[in-house]
Amino acid sequence: MVVRLIKIAAVLSLAMVQIGTMAQTPRIASDLKYGADGKFKILQLADTHIIAGDPRSERALNNVREMLDTEKPDFVIHTGDVVFGKPAGESARTVLQLLVDRGIPFAVALGNHDSDFDLSRTEMYAVIRSIPGNVNTPDDLGIHGCSNDILTLSGKNGVDRVIYLFDSGNREYPAGVKSWGYVHTDQIEWYRAASRYFSSQNGGKPVPSITFMHIPFPEYNEAAHSKRKMVGNFGEEPASPKFNSGLYLAMREMGDVYAVVTGHDHDNDFVMMWQDFFMIYGRFSGCDTVYNNLKPNGARVFEFTEGDDGFRTWVRVNGGGVEQELYLYPGMKNLFSPRE
Repeated sequence: MVVRLIKIAAVLSLAMVQIGTMAQTPRIASDLKYGADGKFKILQLADTHIIAGDPRSERALNNVREMLDTEKPDFVIHTGDVVFGKPAGESARTVLQLLVDRGIPFAVALGNHDSDFDLSRTEMYAVIRSIPGNVNTPDDLGIHGCSNDILTLSGKNGVDRVIYLFDSGNREYPAGVKSWGYVHTDQIEWYRAASRYFSSQNGGKPVPSITFMHIPFPEYNEAAHSKRKMVGNFGEEPASPKFNSGLYLAMREMGDVYAVVTGHDHDNDFVMMWQDFFMIYGRFSGCDTVYNNLKPNGARVFEFTEGDDGFRTWVRVNGGGVEQELYLYPGMKNLFSPRE
């Protein structure tokens, strides 16, 4: 009888382990679809820093208009610092209405300044979510921050790519030390669980993924001063947090995310390859309300092709012209090597 009870307990224990490790379906903010040509284009807006009614915002708003009308993206991701003053809600609506007017859906990964003025982070997020065309989901995941979301890009054979958005926070004071914000451990566990799910639905193989957020993680600094390959402008030291929460390591362990895209540092727009991983800055999209030594302003563009785990990216500069035309893919040897 004792042996039988031990066996039953062992079976129950194994069942609980199996249940605990089963991949749970994550919440998807939007399942994006390739066009008839098998392409999908995302335009990244970075650091627009709008102040409603302030004439210093006009060049930034004109830049956004030009970027949208020239590139005609299928989707826009704003990587934060949408606003830079009161009234914050009206400031956000002012710039995001330009997307509404053109019928372009969008998502936002909040920046540090988006909660610096007359709205809290949750209040600002609620304003953004109320704007037509926004696909961000409710702030009810129970993890740190507001704008943690998952986008999928699907083709004829289902999900072809996963796009993660993280809220990288504002300022943090762990142990009383002032630091830029960072992605917290509960957010990382949320990402790991989603990554496991997508892999389980893909025959156990990680789905090619890319991440967008505002503040770069500390590996940007390490890579910038290590043996790495870089294209673009490196105008200032990455303003990363003083604490490393392990997001980069988690991505490498999961094996799906191979590129991270940030904003935050207005004088950087480089693409950097380090440890077979891409660390990318958007082009500063704002203008005269904040510092901007990298001129002219503009935006970064990403073009994905169905069935291709790589992607094309370039910088569209204000006034016409394209810089940094690159095709990036896992396993590249250098930033200009053609795919074999």
